[in-house]
Amino acid sequence: MKKNQIDFITLGCSKNLVDSELLMKQFEANGYKCTHDSKNPNGEIVVINTCGFIGDAKEESVNTILEFADAKERGRIRKLYVMGCLSQRYKSELEKEIPQVDKYYGKFDFKQLLNDLGKAEVPSCNGQRLLTTPHHYAYIKISEGCDRHCAYCAIPLITGRHVSRPKSEILDEVRMLVASGVKEFQIIAQELTYYGIDIDGKQHIADLVSDISDIPGVKWIRLHYAYPTCFPYELLAVMREKPNVCKYLDIALQHISDNMLSAMRRHITKAETYALIERLRKEVPGIHIRTTLMVGFPNESDDDFNELMEFTKWARFERMGAFAYSEEEGTYSAIHYEDNISQSIKQARLDKLMALQQEISTEIAASKVGKVFRVIIDRKEGDYYIGRTEFSSPEVDPEVLIPADVKQLRTGAFYDVRITDSEEFDLYGIVVTH
Repeated sequence: MKKNQIDFITLGCSKNLVDSELLMKQFEANGYKCTHDSKNPNGEIVVINTCGFIGDAKEESVNTILEFADAKERGRIRKLYVMGCLSQRYKSELEKEIPQVDKYYGKFDFKQLLNDLGKAEVPSCNGQRLLTTPHHYAYIKISEGCDRHCAYCAIPLITGRHVSRPKSEILDEVRMLVASGVKEFQIIAQELTYYGIDIDGKQHIADLVSDISDIPGVKWIRLHYAYPTCFPYELLAVMREKPNVCKYLDIALQHISDNMLSAMRRHITKAETYALIERLRKEVPGIHIRTTLMVGFPNESDDDFNELMEFTKWARFERMGAFAYSEEEGTYSAIHYEDNISQSIKQARLDKLMALQQEISTEIAASKVGKVFRVIIDRKEGDYYIGRTEFSSPEVDPEVLIPADVKQLRTGAFYDVRITDSEEFDLYGIVVTH
């Protein structure tokens, strides 16, 4: 057990990661050594940043807490603290069920941990982060919370109303990160397109992205978690015209049948969704769309599911994930609907949908063979350098594997790469020499 070392474990989405990085910077300024997601945590203090979104994520968070509670009982760690979405929502239950944890913090009061350890917040570090990502990319959280209140989603119950960060603060953060060597920025929010509504009633995401793109040193910008209803089409002009704004949009659609969209309280129709996809592809040629779909929502009929399959065949999403409905207490659907689709039907539909997407992904990957793409190198792994095109986000999307024995490449550098082969997800390529 290493004295003055804190091992951070971050679960869930990248928004949680940003919170961990902010807190780690404060601890570092107070003389602690911080590790993140270490395979062998050996510090005297462990901080777990939890996720509370859906059943599987909650289960992972609880199991992680239990694992380290056991480690504490066996004397392997001295102090255990828990923060994030799960403890924001279930603090009293967790305190009762897992009392080995020294203290639980929510989503917004985690800096109190500094005081509880007899340390003080260092003002000069406010807004600074101890990056856990490779040195060349970072996540930028532009807002917190959500006002959408979809029937199935507990996020508004956990994080509260949408709150946009001031634009000047975001731009200062980007400039600071560029100065430290960051080239690629993943812009994240629970609801990206809502940015600015709480400030003056207008959507300002297009202005914000445009201003970020104008900062010298920003090479790639990628957008995560847009919402289809009232989509700000002026953002498409920015994506099309700014060369450092990646032609990539992460936009969760969830379903396509009008029955389901209405029951989910998505405030959009099937026809509007089809029109949105058509417009995205028309106004931003070559755009890669990442989406998330849901099966097994209460009362989802075979016809509803078949509509979703037909939509997926038509849309040919470059990136698509799916999950089965998980009832979340306190949400509209938990209060008003019966979770009446059996687990076996949910799983069968999920398997069928993902098998279809696998075919589509394989075909899209194969279509890239012979073409040249700009690739950023993330790391070296075994016999290959691992990189990404502008159409791939870190950790979740297909990668490009480049043989390491041909040419020495630098992590964080860009190269033109000709794609020579493809698998279901990953691509293989060689660097094109100019």
